Amino acid sequence: MGWAELAPARLENDHVLLRPIEPADRAALCAIALDPDIWRYFVSLVENEADFDTFFDAALDDQLAGRRVVFYIMDKASGRAAGSMSYGNMAERDGRLEIGWSWLGRDFRGSGLNRWAKYLLLEHAFERLGAERVEFKTDVLNEQARRGLRNIGAVEEGVLRSFNPMPGGRRRDAIFYSVLRGEWPGVKSKLAAYPKVQLAGAVE
Repeated sequence: MGWAELAPARLENDHVLLRPIEPADRAALCAIALDPDIWRYFVSLVENEADFDTFFDAALDDQLAGRRVVFYIMDKASGRAAGSMSYGNMAERDGRLEIGWSWLGRDFRGSGLNRWAKYLLLEHAFERLGAERVEFKTDVLNEQARRGLRNIGAVEEGVLRSFNPMPGGRRRDAIFYSVLRGEWPGVKSKLAAYPKVQLAGAVE
């Protein structure tokens, strides 16, 4: 099987469950999404339920079209919806994909869920999909996300200037990070061993 069949998997450990989003997830995710801190560096702006509907519909459309695998994140301790992350820009022939479009509700930031979700997505990418490279990108202004990516061992690669427009009219400079197959064992050990290491709530 190829990535189109393997990537949209159910992933879980003792802390977190990830599965592809479904239309029925709309209300649970909307209930935690109307927090302006989530969207400060995001390429989409969600200020109200109508904005969230547009955002959620785009995620469903991307998933249906095979452009992304959009994961619903559940906090296993509470059983509550915690947020979402995605695989995107999947280039199976090149062995490359991106983890991004990441956000968590306020109650779950700093809890370790983001770290465990990234752990599961990286593990799936390298150990089941056979990826050679997993990349991340964020706004060059997002110091929290940049620090979190460095803390897990992702390598900072450089800035692509004026990469895309942002809400409000600013052009974002995007900074890229990556983990390569040969680096994954070390990154895996860091993620598993240091529960205080946190990744930012909104990376994309």
